[in-house]
Amino acid sequence: MTAAAEATAPACRWPSLQHAAAHCLALRDPGEKVATTRAAAAQFFSGGLSLADESNWPAIPDPAVVGRPDRPLLVPPRQLAARGLGSDEGRAAFLHAIAHIEFNAINLAWDAVLRFPGMPADYYADWVSCADDEARHHLMLVGRLADFGHAYGDFDAHDGLWEMARRTAHSCLERMALVPRVLEARGLDVTPAMIERLTALGDAPTVAILEVILREEVAHVAAGTRWFRHLCEREGREPRSTFRDLLRQHGRGFIRGPFNLDARRAAGFDDDEMALLVEAT
Repeated sequence: MTAAAEATAPACRWPSLQHAAAHCLALRDPGEKVATTRAAAAQFFSGGLSLADESNWPAIPDPAVVGRPDRPLLVPPRQLAARGLGSDEGRAAFLHAIAHIEFNAINLAWDAVLRFPGMPADYYADWVSCADDEARHHLMLVGRLADFGHAYGDFDAHDGLWEMARRTAHSCLERMALVPRVLEARGLDVTPAMIERLTALGDAPTVAILEVILREEVAHVAAGTRWFRHLCEREGREPRSTFRDLLRQHGRGFIRGPFNLDARRAAGFDDDEMALLVEAT
């Protein structure tokens, strides 16, 4: 099964949503992960999957262990070749990089469902919805990548997004602060400029995909904002100072301007938080 194929959803049944999350997280084949993710999300939202009882929660894997294929080869970001969007090869490399981010985001969403018991039901629903969106985004991107004669895995990639997942595996609050609101929110900042450049190049199919991703990623970052603030309230912590401290501890090197102020505000950032991001650059 290939990630580029419009795979048929498997007929899977799981004891709970968290068992489905563990299954999806462990799958290594991208096409199978996408199809199974979409099937699990559909089953959950149709009422066919309930939350696990905490006494019957499936085993939570070590964050260093995650299902992904042998390729792409993961290398430090500085080792990735720089390619311009003006050539087909450059555009294919760009699409591959975004497809890799979306593949990681599927794993991140399922990891959020599995790793952190004791959250409200709406928390799990938010991240199932996110997993489903990311699976659809990955499928669109690899379909467009195929138009350039390439498949997911053809280019090297880096592991920055999952590295932050490992750093925050001990804390749902830190995960919500740093993965959706720092790393994934970076897409809100850079995508409009990419859309503008690709529009100038006449690449309407890629622009259409990026417009969908940008619109839907606002909701994903907003979910991170919502649950970060919920956890701050639950733990008796002040959100702005907590976010500032986490940015100082973990955000160096991950935060760069300029920022898409309108999209970030739509995703729940207030003016004080925007100032903290500028301070952290």
